Amino acid sequence: MAEPVAWQAAAPQSLVEVLDRLLDTGAVLDGQIVLSVAGVDLVFIGLRALVASVDSAGRLLHGRPAP
Repeated sequence: MAEPVAWQAAAPQSLVEVLDRLLDTGAVLDGQIVLSVAGVDLVFIGLRALVASVDSAGRLLHGRPAP
């Protein structure tokens, strides 16, 4: 019988490291909200946002590889 493998937690990351990685790679936020009454749509709100640094957005726009 195989012995169980001990689970190791990932090293904690600071908020600055997480923000740096997010801005370096970029992220897309997409969402929709529809307000309806009796099956009739009254209000539609759509959200689409790109979160990235200026350098990352320029690389995406011009198709350049990351350094």
